[in-house]
Amino acid sequence: MLTVERSRSVDTSAEPRPPHAVIVGSGFGGLAAAVRLGARGYRVTVLERLDAPGGRAGVHRQDGFTFDAGPTIVTAPYLFEDLWRLCGREMADDVTLKPIDPFYRLVFDDGETVDCHADPVAMRAEVARICPDDLPGYERFMARSQAICRLGFEKLGHVPFMSLGDMVRQAPDLLRLGGAHSVFGLVSRYIKDPRLRVALSFHPLFVGGSPFDTTAVYCLISHLERRWGVHFAMGGTGALVRGLVGLIEGQGGVLRYRADVGEIVVEDGQARGVRLRSGETIAADIVVSNADAAYTYRHLVPASARKRWTDRKIDAAKYSMSLFVWYFGTRRRYPDVEHHTILLGPRYRGLIDDIFNNKVLAADMSLYLHRPTATDPSLAPPGCDGFYVLSPVPHLDADIDWAVQAEPYRRAIARRLSDTVLPGLEEHVVTSRVTTPQDFQDLYCSVKGAAFSLAPTLLQSAWFRPNNRSEDVKGLYLVGAGAQPGAGLPGVLSSARMLDALVPDPEFACVRA
Repeated sequence: MLTVERSRSVDTSAEPRPPHAVIVGSGFGGLAAAVRLGARGYRVTVLERLDAPGGRAGVHRQDGFTFDAGPTIVTAPYLFEDLWRLCGREMADDVTLKPIDPFYRLVFDDGETVDCHADPVAMRAEVARICPDDLPGYERFMARSQAICRLGFEKLGHVPFMSLGDMVRQAPDLLRLGGAHSVFGLVSRYIKDPRLRVALSFHPLFVGGSPFDTTAVYCLISHLERRWGVHFAMGGTGALVRGLVGLIEGQGGVLRYRADVGEIVVEDGQARGVRLRSGETIAADIVVSNADAAYTYRHLVPASARKRWTDRKIDAAKYSMSLFVWYFGTRRRYPDVEHHTILLGPRYRGLIDDIFNNKVLAADMSLYLHRPTATDPSLAPPGCDGFYVLSPVPHLDADIDWAVQAEPYRRAIARRLSDTVLPGLEEHVVTSRVTTPQDFQDLYCSVKGAAFSLAPTLLQSAWFRPNNRSEDVKGLYLVGAGAQPGAGLPGVLSSARMLDALVPDPEFACVRA
């Protein structure tokens, strides 16, 4: 049992201490939750098992290069701006966001390119250049994307689905807009050209899903990008992490690093705090877990306290793919390479089947190449370029020994880049590091090394996804990619926004610490 230290002071005029919120993990979901709870009057302690904030949005610095470890694409920037305004400040005073155009350049295996533009006129011209007959269908698809975005993101993106009834009430509208289709299936109803089908359907891979299985609700991303743009934080995504840490500390919140939570303490069905692996116990009135949702229930919440999220249910869930990420710097610059490049292999559906269903490491690959120095040269030494290249790969259910396969796979990626968009790459690399699916499990406690937690399928969305207020434990809340509404920066920030409607005001919380 936790004990609460009682004050020995006889000064009854002293103000009672505000209730204590303990947040497990300092990814964007945890940091956003800390700001929101701090703004409402909670005392906040954020516990991070690594030695720096950010979680999967951490930063690697080596040999004069700065590499964002994870998210690189900022959409719906108002979700960040809201956090600064809760603290009476403006984000622009701390972080500069720069719009990127084109959003992405897709490079197909035959050398054909498609640029995804911010400007609707330029994008229509690009569609007409590729396939004039698809222009009317493209216009209809974008209208459908707008309608889905207004309902699925603007209206419902921050609304928690706490019961099956909540979902049933919205189901007719979601189904009418195409929610029962896959992303690729809905795109294919409007678009015939295979290149344009890829250009409009690859987005689920950014949130861990197969375009052929992910619910078409995620077609909202096309309009989301058009409306709010695609941005990059100058200084790297780590600048956003540092800015949020500054907000939390300005509120009086505390961040502790190398604080590895081993258990969420539950008494009589109520979260009462956490116990670190060091043995230290930290009492709390509420606990917010930004750890992987499946990991939270499987390893942090005692099995005796779980009725819905049992080991059997967690093990049977469908998980996102994982990622192989190579961070590298070059002694020369590649000025013709865009900030975001999608380098496609000879197969689309076949490769995705190998990743998600067959769970094999295919000989071919499709790659996302991030060149942040195209926008912010300060992230590399003068005359140099910094990159990371990301390859979707199976999660750890696949029979792949990454201790053996990592270096051969990195070399294969280097050859592919050298043969296509980065000529002579191998002789110009001056710094290098990799992250494998095993690292996602070991460093970030991701079940199966899945890079985006639970896959965004129809039956793992909305109410079917772990609720932001735990169904099993009172006083426990979940944020991050594995909870509602899902992965991606807008989803993760929205999961923290949901706490505004779920966490009681401080005066109604029982002070435990």
